[in-house]
Amino acid sequence: MKQYIVGIDLGTSNTVVAYVEAGSDDIRVFDIDQLVSLGEVAARPLLPSAQYRPAPGELSAGDLQLPWRGEGSFESQRGVVGRLARTLGAQVPGRLVTSAKSWLSHASVDRVAPILPWGAPDEVGKVSPVAASASYLAHVRAAWNHRFPKARLEDQDVVLTVPASFDEGARALTLEAARMAALPALRLLEEPQAAFYDWLFHHRSTLDTELAQTRLVLICDVGGGTTDLTLIKVDVEDGRARLTRIGVGNHLMLGGDNMDLALAHLVEARMGTTPARLPAASLSQLVERCREAKEQLLGARAPDSIPVTLLGAGAKVIGGARSVDVTRQEAQGLIVDGFFPAVASSERPGRSRGAIVEFGLPYAADPAVTRHIAAFLSQHAAHAREALGIPDDQDDGLPMPDTLLLNGGVFRSDALVDRLTSTLDMWRGKPLHVLHNDDPDVAVARGAVAYGRARAGHAPRIGGGAPRSFFLVLDENKQEDTQAQAPAARGICLLPRGTQEGQEIHLDDRTFSLLLGYPVRFHLASSIADTAFGPGDLADLATGDFVRLPPIVTVVQPQAAGGPRETPVQLTATLTEVGTLEVHCIEIGGSSRRWLLEFELRRDHAKAAVSKDARHASFGKSVELIDRSFGARSHDVGPKEVRRLRSQLEQILGPREHWDSALLRELFGALWDRARRRRRSADHERVWLNLAGYCLRPGFGYPLDDWRVEQLWSLFDDGIQYVNESQVWSEWWTLWRRAAGGLSESAQVSVLDAMDYVQGVATAGAKPLLDPAKTGYADMVRLAASLERVPVQRKIEVGERLLARLQSPSESHQGWWAVGRIGARRPFYGSAHSVVPPDVASQWLDTILALDWKKVEPAAFAAAQLGRMTGDRSRDLAPDIRAKVVQRLEAAGSPRSWIAAVRETVELDKADEGRVFGESLPPGLKLIVN
Repeated sequence: MKQYIVGIDLGTSNTVVAYVEAGSDDIRVFDIDQLVSLGEVAARPLLPSAQYRPAPGELSAGDLQLPWRGEGSFESQRGVVGRLARTLGAQVPGRLVTSAKSWLSHASVDRVAPILPWGAPDEVGKVSPVAASASYLAHVRAAWNHRFPKARLEDQDVVLTVPASFDEGARALTLEAARMAALPALRLLEEPQAAFYDWLFHHRSTLDTELAQTRLVLICDVGGGTTDLTLIKVDVEDGRARLTRIGVGNHLMLGGDNMDLALAHLVEARMGTTPARLPAASLSQLVERCREAKEQLLGARAPDSIPVTLLGAGAKVIGGARSVDVTRQEAQGLIVDGFFPAVASSERPGRSRGAIVEFGLPYAADPAVTRHIAAFLSQHAAHAREALGIPDDQDDGLPMPDTLLLNGGVFRSDALVDRLTSTLDMWRGKPLHVLHNDDPDVAVARGAVAYGRARAGHAPRIGGGAPRSFFLVLDENKQEDTQAQAPAARGICLLPRGTQEGQEIHLDDRTFSLLLGYPVRFHLASSIADTAFGPGDLADLATGDFVRLPPIVTVVQPQAAGGPRETPVQLTATLTEVGTLEVHCIEIGGSSRRWLLEFELRRDHAKAAVSKDARHASFGKSVELIDRSFGARSHDVGPKEVRRLRSQLEQILGPREHWDSALLRELFGALWDRARRRRRSADHERVWLNLAGYCLRPGFGYPLDDWRVEQLWSLFDDGIQYVNESQVWSEWWTLWRRAAGGLSESAQVSVLDAMDYVQGVATAGAKPLLDPAKTGYADMVRLAASLERVPVQRKIEVGERLLARLQSPSESHQGWWAVGRIGARRPFYGSAHSVVPPDVASQWLDTILALDWKKVEPAAFAAAQLGRMTGDRSRDLAPDIRAKVVQRLEAAGSPRSWIAAVRETVELDKADEGRVFGESLPPGLKLIVN
């Protein structure tokens, strides 16, 4: 039997631990030993979820000594964790890792790559969001094991909390962080439930009285990084409460971090700095200062005003300090009215992004928590009416819960509590019953322990099963609609909302063919909607509120060489007791083998889905045409017929710009099977390279593309055979440009190295190995500009070299398009952390602004790419520079979409997507651009 039940709240702002000894009901908060100043260790109930990345030699080992040895090495190697980290981060810009939990749920970056602190200079050693989260858990484990050496944390019953809105990818990454911290065996619990479990525990002896008039509880948990909403249905029978969760909210990145940032914008505007906008690192430091000011100005005994001081850097740490006074009235007006406005229940979140979009995180477009609550209650109106006993034919507007539980550090402020409760009372027409939460900072950790007791039968458990329905995406329409929206898709329900933990759902009526020996990828979606789905039901994913999840992948090897290449399988899905989704393929008949499908947690690039549509009616004829030129048998095919292969394919398949992704990838398969015969002649090689690249573009976004690109990459070292044919060189580089999005960083670096080698630029003064006129320099330039995963320094080198060549009047103007791609603020497929720094992009932009745009047509588009607005201060150029770009674009009569993209954060339209990529994308493929 395990000695303790331990609850860990891995929060955005703070990590908290609570525990109880088995058989006891004395739940305690564990005070965590941590550095509180240089050389000083103290135990505190809150461990700030922050990590400071010191410069070499900045801090001495003696100043960082912790009470434990060995187990603390995780922290000492990766930075200072806890209270001292926050203190140092408020003094030194650009070295503080915060909000790692928010980054875990941000799928548009590589969450296992070292990207934090976001926007920090290159000399700062960075960590991934997963590693940062692991460092906090490792610190907790070391502190616990130091205090309880005979009851090590990894041997206890550990419950780790996560936001209810976390998708399966974020949950899996949280478990990975726990594994890295040597805590592989634990359970996950949703934070709003944990807060309610804490309240239930504290009122366990009077629940029948406390909940006598309660039918529906709204839990509003506003933490440092997220606003988490949950509805709990309450039935009290014979003095016993039966609790069922009936609704959870979608992921909403809105919390204390946003409030700190809004306050920082207010202070920044008054500081009179030059330039007016602080660098990202300095703004991060200012946000830390504003966080401290906010907590005081919204506190119970708030002063009339507080000075917010931003220290200088380097030798001007003191002399360069700037200070601004912020009053209590200003802070309350900004935060209370800005984040909790007293709106009508009919209002819904707006789309304006406002000033809270920073640091690369996709913060909520509308900061008004009250509007998001109204939308959430409307979304779950049907279940709410049922819980409240309101007849279906009685429509009295928004069905309002009768009881409210508030949690999260922001609700330490009476002003915020009063504003939210009064707004909800207004919607309801009478006061709600508010459940008192005596300490929102530690309630979630204590509630996790109470949940552990409930699992052991010592308290009522909250039922409700899976909070959302999960779907296997089947297909997407082959044509984009006229509004260029994301293509429609259908999905099969794998696991219905409400499925209980441990219950395995079999799709007995659906059989799939599993390809053996190849990576197989399934795309999933989820929905929190009230709609009742059964296992195997079809859903139109173009309607309703469906959220795409990371794909799940597996590679199933054949049992024996020469065995079947496919096997029929059925799918099962389970909500595990750990709290995650688990999907298996089960072989039909024979051995009935099972294969676990695991989530792919590196960045997913596109909204494409598995397609099971029948092949094009003329696909067989197209393969016959390909086989005539590239088949094993020798056909009497002359050079002219080889050159006409593409036009012949278009005659039977239609214009190639209308070939959809499914057809393109099928054609690539036919070409790949005949790749060895591409060298029969220069025409064969050129045509094969042209068609293969076209059919695989953009190298990702369709199931198994990673496998296809891996196959294609095996040809790279072989190079081309007809090295004296300029058209073959051109198609060789074009092939890799088209497939670049599917190449890893190391492969892209290899491509760049190869181009340098061919051009003779790898060694200063070296002569080109081949005739430059034949090796396709213009195509190499376009390819180099498309390699978004190469390290930033290599991008800068390529860009600088290209700019130097562009000074020659004889250089092709298309090189300016490449400069725009290399320095673009928003990558086409790469991670947002790998863009060229703003100061470098600004220098390049100065050169472009000096051009005569009437004579250099691509200059306008390049300027729009370099000046594009992202909302992320670490990437965006200064406002005055972007204003110059807007002025030039307007004078040049550039498209309105380009001008809008420099002024504000907007998505690319379909035409501009193709211009960025360099050609049109396959129909039915809509890419997510950072």
